[in-house]
Amino acid sequence: MTETEIIKTEKSLKNRNLVLGIIFDLIGFASYGVPVIAEITDVVWAPIAGFVLSRMYKGTVGRVGGVLEFLEEIIPGTDFIPTFTLTWIYTYLIKKEK
Repeated sequence: MTETEIIKTEKSLKNRNLVLGIIFDLIGFASYGVPVIAEITDVVWAPIAGFVLSRMYKGTVGRVGGVLEFLEEIIPGTDFIPTFTLTWIYTYLIKKEK
């Protein structure tokens, strides 16, 4: 691959992760819409979300992010935290600066 192709691939992955992250965060927020059902859906969504986040990001960021996402979804009252989006910000903005 040429350098230009690598840059295009990285940018495509970056954009895909942002869009998917926002969608997955919105799915996590959706449980607030139905108060009684919310905790039941969180029990189902928490392991799925943790697994998906761990696959979206490689290495330590993916593993730690997956665990944090699982905990955020399983602990009542913390669904408002946009863990997927925060992981994207850390990966592509904060970590990139270091």
